[in-house]
Amino acid sequence: MGTCRFCGKDAGFLRRAHRECKQAYDEGSARILDIAAKAAISQSNLADIQKTIENVASTSYIDGQSLKDLLVKAWETAVMRALDDKILSEEEEHSLATFKKWFSLPTDILDKNGVHTKVVKAAIIRDILNGKIPQRVEIDGMLPFNLQKGEVLVWLFENVSYYEPRTRTTYSGGYSGVSFRIAKGVYYRVGGFRGNPVTTTETVHIDTGFLGVTNKHIYFTGRNKSFRIRYDKIVSFTPHSDGIGIQRDALSAKPQIFVTGDGWFTYNLVTNLARLMAA
Repeated sequence: MGTCRFCGKDAGFLRRAHRECKQAYDEGSARILDIAAKAAISQSNLADIQKTIENVASTSYIDGQSLKDLLVKAWETAVMRALDDKILSEEEEHSLATFKKWFSLPTDILDKNGVHTKVVKAAIIRDILNGKIPQRVEIDGMLPFNLQKGEVLVWLFENVSYYEPRTRTTYSGGYSGVSFRIAKGVYYRVGGFRGNPVTTTETVHIDTGFLGVTNKHIYFTGRNKSFRIRYDKIVSFTPHSDGIGIQRDALSAKPQIFVTGDGWFTYNLVTNLARLMAA
């Protein structure tokens, strides 16, 4: 005989749950998700919300761990709703932080799918747009580069692939010619030409490393390459779906491409910082 995984009673031969128990669980879970997701981004009385949620859980066969999982999912849902317009207001950020603290939701669990990081990124962009230099990044250990006096690290990207264009010249249509023997040990070569030069440009992976963005510079450091670039030395920024390209103000400068994995954030981060520092 099987045991119902919800109520713990006899479920019948080869059955793991009563139909009515599963229905109660599903409906209760949906209700908790709806209540909690709305509360996470609104100025709600969380004491009352908690009581309601616990009452629903107790009548829907939802145990403590399942309830915690539902609250995490509700918080993630609330974040995605708040970021529908790509903007996180201070009120929304405060509500999300309060909900997180009230229900003791660990940061590492909330960031399992990268959602907590999305909140921090959105808040950073908002701070910069409001004329503030964000100081929301905490580094465990030493930075891979030395900041100047008064310089603030705004974001650090890891495992960034760095690319540069490389020009390669080949020759097509060439002819090697023919050698004729005139006398013993004497040869005469006729004809032969190298062909027409064909120049191609390809984007080449140069290095992989850290990309640091501060209020003054963009830093890159990898195993083979390390440099920093001042914002006022950058002529243009090119957005990419997975990163950003920059063109420095120098005759011999080549376009530089950094693949960070988040093109929208990278582009908005550096362009708005550059604009803020030029103001």
